[in-house]
Amino acid sequence: LVHCLVPFLCSLLWFSSYSSSIHSSCKLGRQFHLNALHMPGDVILGGLFEVHFTSVFPELIFTSEPTKISCQGFDPSGFRHAMTMAFAIYEVNENPNLLPNLTLGYSLYDNCATLVIGFSAAMSLFNGQDEEFMPEENCSGRPPVLGIVGDSFSTFTIATSDVISLFRLPIVSYYATCLCLSDRKRFPSFFRTIPSDAFQVHAMLQILKRFGWTWVGLLVSDDDYGHYVAQSFQSELHYSIGGCLAYLETLPWGDNPVELRRIVGLMKKSTARVVIVFAHQIHMIQLMEEVVNQNVTGLQWMASEAWTSANVLQTPRFMPYLGGTLGIAIRRGEIPGLRDFLLRIRPHDKIDDENSMVKQFWEHTFQCRFAPPPVEWMEAGGALCSGEEDLQTVETTFLDVSNLRPEYNIYKAVYALVYALDQMLRCEPGRGPFSEHSCASLQQLEPWQLMHYLEKVNFTTSFGDEVSFDKNGDALPIYDVMNWVWLPGGKTEVQNVGVVKKTPMKAEELMINEDKIFWNFDTVPRSVCSESCPPGTRIVRRKGQPLCCFDCVPCSEGKITNQTDFWSSKQNDHCVPKEIEFLSYDDPLGICLTTASLLGTFICSIVFAIFIYHRSTPVVRANNSELSYLILVSLKLCFLCSLLFIGQPQLWTCQLRHAVFGISFVLCVSCILVKTMVVLAVFRSSKPGGGSKLKWFGSVQQRGTVLALTCVQAVVCTVWIISASPTPHANTRYHNDKIIYECVVGSTIGFAVLLGYISLLAIISFLLAFLARNLPDNFNEAKFITFSMLIFCAVWVAFVPAYVNSPGKYADAVEVFAILASSFGLLVALFGPKCYIILLKPEKNTRKAIMAT
Repeated sequence: LVHCLVPFLCSLLWFSSYSSSIHSSCKLGRQFHLNALHMPGDVILGGLFEVHFTSVFPELIFTSEPTKISCQGFDPSGFRHAMTMAFAIYEVNENPNLLPNLTLGYSLYDNCATLVIGFSAAMSLFNGQDEEFMPEENCSGRPPVLGIVGDSFSTFTIATSDVISLFRLPIVSYYATCLCLSDRKRFPSFFRTIPSDAFQVHAMLQILKRFGWTWVGLLVSDDDYGHYVAQSFQSELHYSIGGCLAYLETLPWGDNPVELRRIVGLMKKSTARVVIVFAHQIHMIQLMEEVVNQNVTGLQWMASEAWTSANVLQTPRFMPYLGGTLGIAIRRGEIPGLRDFLLRIRPHDKIDDENSMVKQFWEHTFQCRFAPPPVEWMEAGGALCSGEEDLQTVETTFLDVSNLRPEYNIYKAVYALVYALDQMLRCEPGRGPFSEHSCASLQQLEPWQLMHYLEKVNFTTSFGDEVSFDKNGDALPIYDVMNWVWLPGGKTEVQNVGVVKKTPMKAEELMINEDKIFWNFDTVPRSVCSESCPPGTRIVRRKGQPLCCFDCVPCSEGKITNQTDFWSSKQNDHCVPKEIEFLSYDDPLGICLTTASLLGTFICSIVFAIFIYHRSTPVVRANNSELSYLILVSLKLCFLCSLLFIGQPQLWTCQLRHAVFGISFVLCVSCILVKTMVVLAVFRSSKPGGGSKLKWFGSVQQRGTVLALTCVQAVVCTVWIISASPTPHANTRYHNDKIIYECVVGSTIGFAVLLGYISLLAIISFLLAFLARNLPDNFNEAKFITFSMLIFCAVWVAFVPAYVNSPGKYADAVEVFAILASSFGLLVALFGPKCYIILLKPEKNTRKAIMAT
């Protein structure tokens, strides 16, 4: 629909202007009278908000007469959204540290929950509303607005961005969540301060998994927001939690009681007790009216962020059905000073068409009309507005700032544009980011120049939240989990019961307090298509139905079922326990690896004792004996850490195995790297004028370098364990008759960084040693280092494909083998020649022999 409407709207709004003469001026051929609120300034920011629920749009006639649009159903919350932007701009103007000597203004428009109106408003912001434009020959100057905050609907935002992104005018949405908007090629200038639907779907799935709800119904709006969610949710539901959809229905736009009656009837007949709705407030209002009419009770509702905090649904009429709703809500924030600002709003001098929103708000709040009032209003005895009414004397949701969610996103969106503009204006000539290090000029500003700074913006709000954008223009994904509580006396409270967010390692994390949750039932509801089969029965799939739906039939004679940890015997005549498999100490393979590990540890101890005993001999003292001792200790740790990979995985062994392995090998390789550097330094210092270089490779510097390099790996392991800890896992995917116990790494990225860091140090050591291989014989330890690093790199290059293609316990065996092989390679290559001289050729263990060339 959007792809068809955009060309039509463009032709209507862009080509309706005509040139009065080829070189003189352009006149706007058609005007739209839109609900708006304006404040002048040196720089203008635009805003698009849903202040009305719907509209009556007249028949499109291509004349020069202004088009009158009637918006209906005033939304105080929507008006509060618009005024939040006005407050943010007021706050910026009062702040001497932001945009000094510059006044921000705004142009705020009401989209009336109608695509044509929202698009018209966006084009008015982009083109301006001047009836006649006198173009300069070079067509210079900045656009009417430098950035737009909005829109509140994904479909509206897509239509607007498809056009405005062609000119790189920044659009920062506070409510458009469609995954499609992360497409940077199609929407290069789109940003948002709300997470995308991809994360929202994952958050919903986490909640379903938590409560074991595998049989659910899904209702979505008939727009891009709903269609993309439906596609993503369907594909993820079974894969993530093994769930199934009982039904998937699309809620219509506009008045369609027949379709709503059919959808609610389907919900009533379905056995699914959980209903997930990704739709807008207007859809839910229409849907709930039909739910009340048909008296559909016993449903557990799950709300998307679009209606989780909708006050219009929290009424005594709807709450008997919606009580206990769980929803995903935008991150709540605090905006100090907002309520005082809202209380200062007055309609004085703001009741003309250019500031019609304040007039409409006043009339809605005080149930009055400004002069001249409609005749029918006066005949019905309606009151006249004076403009002096006191907002504190009425009960209105407009002044409720206790639960600022969309408002907080709007606040962040405004400040993102402001900080980007502030950074742009602080650019120093000759040090700018553009061609020839130039800076942008406010008088000659191109929208893409502001977008450049917006991409790099990074600031912290007064509430303590960091605001920045990733490469797709998306903000940090985080949602609150909300619960609708129906209090005694008919009052309603939407309470926070948890949070779902992405960790730095890109994993979703759900934290929820089940004790706080209010259920509309006596206990936690269940929603499964078929209950698990009891002992003595087996599963039979229902033909033509989802996998979650099955029947339980009695086992054949002579067969039983009781636990999932059992499997049928080869003769299929009785149940036997599933075979449990892991790399154990009783397994022949485990015994061999354990023996090799202990043997390596023993050899390291023997070599260490030999070096201690002969510590005063030239062979041991050459090239820092302290590093040699440290290498032997680290090799002993490398041999011992392989034992953590053997035995049934436990939480502590899963966490320690890779951490100890990674730190031990980095300690070893960093010592080798420092040794290599010392070899090169000693050789260079032996040349004329090279003595000064050796001072940079003293014992203190060597110890410091080893410590620093090892600490980096320790930090990597700590972050990995804290953010996405490896855990034990019972795997039944490989074999139906086996349970394979293994450690899940938790974060593939963490594991890759650990191995990558070891590889980086090893490659650097190899390259330096290779360069030093041809030094005179009295420096020939570089040859042994080269050989040892060659063995080390060869083992770990072969490890990767072998590890990936090894199932179950053999993956652990491959990793242990790689650890042992590389450790033995280092031990033999580095210490074998020295032990040979110490034990078998003592006549070469003299200073004269060592220094001989």
